[in-house]
Amino acid sequence: MSTPKALVLRAAGTNCDAETVRALELAGARAETLHLNRLLESPSRLEDARILVIPGGFSYGDDIAAGRVFGLELRAALANDLRAHVDRGGLVLGVCNGFQVLVESGLFEPDRDVHERSIALYQNASNKYECRWVTLESADCACPWIVPGELTPTPVAHAEGRFVVKDQQTLERLRANRQIALRYVNPAGGAAPYPLNPNGATFDIAGICDPTGRVLGLMPHPERNVAPHHHPRWTRLPERSEGEGLALFRRMVEAARAATV
Repeated sequence: MSTPKALVLRAAGTNCDAETVRALELAGARAETLHLNRLLESPSRLEDARILVIPGGFSYGDDIAAGRVFGLELRAALANDLRAHVDRGGLVLGVCNGFQVLVESGLFEPDRDVHERSIALYQNASNKYECRWVTLESADCACPWIVPGELTPTPVAHAEGRFVVKDQQTLERLRANRQIALRYVNPAGGAAPYPLNPNGATFDIAGICDPTGRVLGLMPHPERNVAPHHHPRWTRLPERSEGEGLALFRRMVEAARAATV
């Protein structure tokens, strides 16, 4: 059985690449960390990778806006290569800052050649950095490695994670295309007022996918809940062999492996 190769793309300020590599390896992938400059030099390095992950952190210090510089570099120099990666069945995952980067790159937009964005990740409604555990509910979406109705405890750590849309028509398009992948809920499911929705996201959206289901972005950090002891209440929970976040990575690797058969 083939072992899918995953590239974990980092830039100045990325700080979750090691955890992401570990999660991918535990899930059965062969993971390699790659600096953005090396990929800009040799875009062909994407061709033998089945998975591209942009991890969390504060790329370029978020000095202009979260993920903007990194995202614009992808849009300016690698747009065709990223599109080709997705079109040949490759998977893309962006976590926290990586989600911000993907939004800025335009990969989620219906027309990737149009630079006007219909979605954004904006400053938290609380106007402060939010760092806590939340509960995610998986939606019935186009992403093949998302299981509808699953509840997953996951940590968040961001200041600009509020998912917003340009207008109601954009939200309806996301619903119609089955692009809403993950929502903030209370631990039993259902409504998630602040702080259960940590940033004030529209429709409690924590993550979306593109219409193909091959590109997924989310603000919470599943790579920070892959071992039993990662959960802050792990000693009070039933015995577990792994953290709940590992399932997302395992199913993504299985999807990548199936696409290579």
